Amino acid sequence: MTDALKLSAEAQDLLFREARTANTFTDEPVTDEQVAAIHDLVKYGPTAMNSQPLRVILIRSDEARARLLKHMSDGNRDKTATAPLVAVLAADTNFHEHLPQVFPHAEGAKDWFPDPVARESMARLNAGLQIGYFIMGVRAAGLAAGPMTGFDAAGIDEDLLAGTGYRSMVVVNIGRPGENAWYERLPRLEPEQVVTTL
Repeated sequence: MTDALKLSAEAQDLLFREARTANTFTDEPVTDEQVAAIHDLVKYGPTAMNSQPLRVILIRSDEARARLLKHMSDGNRDKTATAPLVAVLAADTNFHEHLPQVFPHAEGAKDWFPDPVARESMARLNAGLQIGYFIMGVRAAGLAAGPMTGFDAAGIDEDLLAGTGYRSMVVVNIGRPGENAWYERLPRLEPEQVVTTL
């Protein structure tokens, strides 16, 4: 199987086969330089109209962490409290304001999205793609990601994201994996269960 892929087996393991969702982390900090390097990879992932609606809110201060924790589900609160870095990944429902910059050849593209419901739907779909890229970027940096959807999204939006037009989608703990970081690997579907040829 690996002969059909351009990436080295080591890179494939780092990004896919050996990578796991981490539940514990060491106390080694995640630097702004590492986050910038992750973004430098993630920004190249494709989105519709190059819209790039993902917004990454880094939770670094104790005050912001305390505010976030009250919105996390019971099963996610403790690990979020101790992770070296936590990021709230959100969809910017006002992404269209940036289209003159990121989609410059289509004059007036910003005005193609007057309906806020349709705009939020597009923002969420494309931010979802970018969330996948973000997790892979974290892995490419040699770090582990612990993505979670167990939280009160409306609470986070009203508390930490008020006035931004951002809608929280995933909270990710980021760092070096700690002791007993992994649960046992769960089964994956086989190709014939996933791939259909017409």
